[in-house]
Amino acid sequence: MIRIGVIGYGYWGPQIVRNFHGAADCEVAVVCDRSPKALSRVKQAYPGVHVTSDPCEVLTATDVDAVAVVTPVWTHFELAKAALENGKHVFVEKPFTSTVAQAEQLVDLAIEKNLQIMVDHTFLFTGAVKKIRQLVEEGALGNLYYYDSTRVNLGLFQHDVNVIWDLAPHDLSIVDHLFNATPEAVVATGQNHLNGLEDLAYITIYYGNKMIAHINVNWLSPVKVRTTLIGGEKKMLVWNDLDADEKIKIYDKGVKMNNGQQVHELLVSYRSGDMYAPKIEHTEALAEEAKYFVDCVSHNVRPMNDGVAGLRVVTMLEAAEKSLKDRGRPVTV
Repeated sequence: MIRIGVIGYGYWGPQIVRNFHGAADCEVAVVCDRSPKALSRVKQAYPGVHVTSDPCEVLTATDVDAVAVVTPVWTHFELAKAALENGKHVFVEKPFTSTVAQAEQLVDLAIEKNLQIMVDHTFLFTGAVKKIRQLVEEGALGNLYYYDSTRVNLGLFQHDVNVIWDLAPHDLSIVDHLFNATPEAVVATGQNHLNGLEDLAYITIYYGNKMIAHINVNWLSPVKVRTTLIGGEKKMLVWNDLDADEKIKIYDKGVKMNNGQQVHELLVSYRSGDMYAPKIEHTEALAEEAKYFVDCVSHNVRPMNDGVAGLRVVTMLEAAEKSLKDRGRPVTV
């Protein structure tokens, strides 16, 4: 039985508590939050769970095996570090940390203490991403050309991070998971309109082998859009996360270039075949992730979304931030 302490019961905290509470071989031992109203909600929903307003009570508890840090990103490093130093495994809400240096320090500390870190890259556990990963591994799409994502909506405005740090970690973790390649450079542009933090941004990530990823994140869109295009040599894919029935559509479409003897003899042939929508698992991603974390801790197995994966995402975020502040200057990573 893995006993978990949760620090933070704001927007995402209730979902974390609910899913760990429902996971097999797991018990939520204590929930911490500064807000008396939040703790009152915990008591009402989970009468048997101890509550506290003091994070140290969670971090030093002898009957807690793992700590879930579900707080603003600027607090992640100190809380996760204290948890590791006290012998606790760590589950951290995305993004992992505020800086690359912080992420590196936590990864090293976890190795030193032989403890697990899992970063909450929830989308990796969705049926859609699992299916896309399967298609990539099977070679169904062929060599990947691009990942083009639009993740926009009206709000929720954050007061401590811009739209890149809020929304882009989702796509950056997915790209990292699917491409299995090291980025070479990051370019980002954007603008702030309301509170001094960028509320819309465009990120481009360059990889070797001509692979490219483009991510559009926006808090000022009149409509909510969650659409991703993935282009491959053999087939192309559209993932609409708001479509309940056919989230993924695979198109047997492509382009082939045939060289003649002269430049002007370059021939372009287009392939347009069938479209099909594969069956997707309909399970709650966070429930799958909670179960996976418990299993990794129980069997001392390194998670796929570990601290190193979190570090790779923070590296791209930090590069995008630098490029953004310099109006789109390419930043090598």
